[in-house]
Amino acid sequence: METSSSRSYLKMGTAITMAVIAICGVCLVDADSKEIIVKTVNGKKVCDQGWECKGFSEYCCNQTISDLFQTYNFENLFPNRNSPVAHAVDFWTYRSFITAASIYEPLGFGTTGGPDMQMKEVAAFLGHVGCKTSCGYGVATGGPLAWGLCFNREMSPSQSYCDESYKSDYPCSPGADYYGRGAIPIFWNYNYGRLADTLKLDLLNHPEYVEQNATIAFQAAIWSWMTPLKKGQPSSHDAFVGNWKPTKNDTLSNRIPGFGITMNIMYGDSVCGQGNIDAMNNIISHYQYYMDLLGLNREKAGPHEALTCGEQIVFNPSTKSSSS
Repeated sequence: METSSSRSYLKMGTAITMAVIAICGVCLVDADSKEIIVKTVNGKKVCDQGWECKGFSEYCCNQTISDLFQTYNFENLFPNRNSPVAHAVDFWTYRSFITAASIYEPLGFGTTGGPDMQMKEVAAFLGHVGCKTSCGYGVATGGPLAWGLCFNREMSPSQSYCDESYKSDYPCSPGADYYGRGAIPIFWNYNYGRLADTLKLDLLNHPEYVEQNATIAFQAAIWSWMTPLKKGQPSSHDAFVGNWKPTKNDTLSNRIPGFGITMNIMYGDSVCGQGNIDAMNNIISHYQYYMDLLGLNREKAGPHEALTCGEQIVFNPSTKSSSS
């Protein structure tokens, strides 16, 4: 029987083949009718795959996300996002995800390592997305894990999320509210400001752009995944794919590479350092469920101490302004 895994990896037989690399100049490789430009820079192979992985990066020499994660995978993960009871009908699309991801694929998002690691990172990232945008519940059709991308914004904001201590760098715009928006909701003026710096959009004056455009909504989430919260701390991406090397203090704090540390980075003590709580387990369940749907063995998620964060000391204890 053909599984989602076998379909996902059918392209391995026609995978990007780049055994011949020009010592100087550029060579072209045709893989599945995709033109891949390969060259060497300072003795290192770098590639450009056009719109999806552009800019001559070592990561663009790997398969891209759309090679491994296709429309049917997206539909399987988020089958109820356009249900009449959902709150963002006809908003989220596979195209918007791939378009958003294309900005970050040259930086390693979904393009680090081999196909297993690439798909694991996509599953991990979307596990956060699915959990944070879910309207599923215990007896929901298809089960509580099948209702990701039900929202694109916080439905009942409790405040405007304006922190005046950032007024010199990221001043709040009159009348603007910085409540949670996006595939992994971002909150607070300073996070909209940092995102605006990256995307070159006027999000401080127009935070509503994030809930009006699905590509921007995914870009905001991938930015959160790829960007360290503070200097000296890893991004969720680096911590997940193994680029981050824990210090002695990290080890003593039970912080190790894996999925668990991504929750520590993104949510701090609202999820982590509190033992075996539902808030943590729900995110993990989405990740494991998506691994199953993508044909990955959930045992590849790692041992308990790498998968969870209940015993980790958080990087950034709570203050009056939570970052997520």
